[in-house]
Amino acid sequence: MLYIPTLISVLEVLLVTVPVLLTVAYVTVAERKTMASMQRRLGPNIVGYYGLLQAFADALKLLLKEYVSPTQANLSLFFLGPIITLIFSLLGYLVIPYGPGLALNDLNLGILYMLAVSSLSTYGILLAGWSANSKYAFLGSLRSTAQLISYELILSSAILLVVMLTGSLNITVNIEAQRAIWHIVPLFPVFIIFFIGSVAETNRAPFDLAEAESELVSGFMTEHAAVIFVFFFLAEYASIVLICILTSILFLGGYLYDYLPSLFFLVEYIDFDYYINNLNKESIFSDTLIEGLLYGLTLGLKSCIMIFIFIWTRASLPRIRFDQLMSFCWTVLLPIIIAFIILIPCLLYSFDIIPSNINLF
Repeated sequence: MLYIPTLISVLEVLLVTVPVLLTVAYVTVAERKTMASMQRRLGPNIVGYYGLLQAFADALKLLLKEYVSPTQANLSLFFLGPIITLIFSLLGYLVIPYGPGLALNDLNLGILYMLAVSSLSTYGILLAGWSANSKYAFLGSLRSTAQLISYELILSSAILLVVMLTGSLNITVNIEAQRAIWHIVPLFPVFIIFFIGSVAETNRAPFDLAEAESELVSGFMTEHAAVIFVFFFLAEYASIVLICILTSILFLGGYLYDYLPSLFFLVEYIDFDYYINNLNKESIFSDTLIEGLLYGLTLGLKSCIMIFIFIWTRASLPRIRFDQLMSFCWTVLLPIIIAFIILIPCLLYSFDIIPSNINLF
């Protein structure tokens, strides 16, 4: 009987982790096909129907490849770095609510937990680049670490402004506080800054200076191949999906679908409120399941829109220089976000709308 809680915990983790890994696989296919369409060329269209099995073919190729490690590398840290990066990229999904009460762990400090976990993944990149004993990998890891530490300040400051409106670090509370209006409306400039910081934090173009092929071959992943490269690949796209979900939660209402019928004409004839209020009371389980699916699909739709914007950004903008990247963070974005940190509390205090959870004394 003592093993039953442990078994349930393992099943809950698998129920979240396996769909996340499948999502990551199909995000890679979606990115390649979307970029191909934008650049007027053919994307993956051979393996499987419409190229849908291309991600599994690539994974199989990498898993069956012969692994060659550098002779002068510190092998323990060389293998440990990608593993650390992947683990901490997946740990962020622990506190994501896919509906009211539908989270593995609804922590009161969920936002702080996500910031801490995303910060620790930097150590994996640093260890992998340093232990490879390659100048390209080492320079790539240094660039990535400096970039992540710099833009993490922008991200945490933008999140602080959202917390000022809700008065809580609980993710579910931040979602429920947007039933009146999504945070993107009053905090649209902060949303733009948060999006720029998200692109830089995930090492995506035009901020992929850590993987600049023209300068550093492949950055901190230069010496990694086969299975250990898959860990880096999965960690990168898992971080992209996670930051898009977080953006949807903080600024787009998360799993709330109140405004969707008016925003998307394709579902304007579906009366969600009527359907939810007139559920069959005799089949509580099926009705709760349908409502949970609605919440999950809503969060998934908003996250897919953000992922598409990530891909659109990569296909549209050229890579900038590393000094431009850092100066843009410290001399442009940081002063703007500090100005908002001063302005928004002043507005909240002036109109006497400070959340009750925040104690000024």
